[in-house]
Amino acid sequence: MNPFRTKPNPITDDGDGLTFCSSCAFAGVCHSEGYDKSALQELHCLVQHVGPYPAGTLLFREGDPFNAIAAVRSGMVKTFRIDASGRKQVLGFFLLGEIIGLDAIHSARFPCNAVALDTVSLCRFSFPMMATLATRMPGLQTQLFRLLSQDINKAAAMAGDFSADERMAAFVLSISRRFASRGFSPNRFALSMSRTDIGNYLRLAAETVSRVVRRFQDEGLLLVDRREFEILDMARLRCLALPLLRE
Repeated sequence: MNPFRTKPNPITDDGDGLTFCSSCAFAGVCHSEGYDKSALQELHCLVQHVGPYPAGTLLFREGDPFNAIAAVRSGMVKTFRIDASGRKQVLGFFLLGEIIGLDAIHSARFPCNAVALDTVSLCRFSFPMMATLATRMPGLQTQLFRLLSQDINKAAAMAGDFSADERMAAFVLSISRRFASRGFSPNRFALSMSRTDIGNYLRLAAETVSRVVRRFQDEGLLLVDRREFEILDMARLRCLALPLLRE
């Protein structure tokens, strides 16, 4: 069953007719563009809350018809593909407030699978309705283009010939920045994905990921307790990540 097609729960009190949740990818559209009350209400009425879905729930499958994008309202989502040989390729991880489904716009079908890594709730946006509204709200259209660009840049960053240390440092720093942009701590956070998933995403063996994490701990860059990460030396982590992230 595709959760994007289920009847949504009522909208809860973490947003209203004039604002989105502060962590939402569309929150900045509310006030920065100077829209009047009626325009903001029209934008907010597109939001439908769905979930919660337990860990392991497939939120959509490769080939499913595309009719909505969704913001992660709680939890973490992994996207992946299975190739013709049955091998999994992890494409990305989506945190609170980030948008899944943008890569389906061109073909009108989801090009990958999405699974809940822990308990996940979503804010669903009908894409046909949002696209129509975007023609009258340039700020909304600009934000959609910006989000698409971010997805492309994330994919391109991992395609180069980088060391395991550089890849892991860039991954941790990217997660840190994404949490910070949503108003959460950039130094302490929990990661719901496994070392195997991290390795697959970074094109590294799971054993290599564990070895690099241990070395980062020994060198005083990180403190890690299972899936809890704390950055101890942000400056050194930035130096390692610089070839990928290019500040």
